[in-house]
Amino acid sequence: MRIKESFKNKVAILTLKGDMMGGPDSGKLHDKIKSLAADNITRVVVDLSNIKYMNSSGLGILMASFGTITKINGMIKLAGTTEKVKSLLIITQLIQFFDDYKNVDHAVAAFLTEAG
Repeated sequence: MRIKESFKNKVAILTLKGDMMGGPDSGKLHDKIKSLAADNITRVVVDLSNIKYMNSSGLGILMASFGTITKINGMIKLAGTTEKVKSLLIITQLIQFFDDYKNVDHAVAAFLTEAG
């Protein structure tokens, strides 16, 4: 899995590509979230539009990332979630922890609306 980091209006955008199947590769997401939290960046969008597969380990990484960012009163919003990944989040009832948006622009706009 690859992670591309960018910023838009003080919102961190993490664009993921590949599979979230656990192991050291998926741990990169949680490491990146911990780094953002250490820099007191509290608004994060995780772009899942290029994630084809996610298993329980990938879900665990996503939830660990959620825990890390909420400890500093932050929020992770999901963007571009594929139908496969979305159905996994719904079945496991983990979707309730995340706001899910059609794309990154909608997720960033939601953060800006909440701040204003």
